[in-house]
Amino acid sequence: QAWFAESGGGLVQPGGSRTLSCTSSQVVFSRTTMAWYRQVPGNERELVAHITDDDRPRYADFVKGRFSISKDNVKNTVSLQMNSLNSEDTAAYYCNYYSDIPRYLHNWGQGTQVTVSS
Repeated sequence: QAWFAESGGGLVQPGGSRTLSCTSSQVVFSRTTMAWYRQVPGNERELVAHITDDDRPRYADFVKGRFSISKDNVKNTVSLQMNSLNSEDTAAYYCNYYSDIPRYLHNWGQGTQVTVSS
């Protein structure tokens, strides 16, 4: 059963920006550390960014300075603002609880596809 619903993906030109959003009716984001992950076919999901219950963000080195994660505790959403996108950012993006080993997580949503291409 999917606990998370991601949206906002699409086709983006190199150098462009995109904002992804994640919602859940089962998880209260203000009470936990939430994360964004991404996956390309043939690879495991990798951690992109996470934000703690007290709103401290952390980023993978490959997105540091380009992506920004935030939470809206009123709307119970987690967002990922992505700037300066390049082809290597092309992936399906997912949100879930934070984990160093995302393959151990469950209840994944369908994700949202981001394709960076001219």
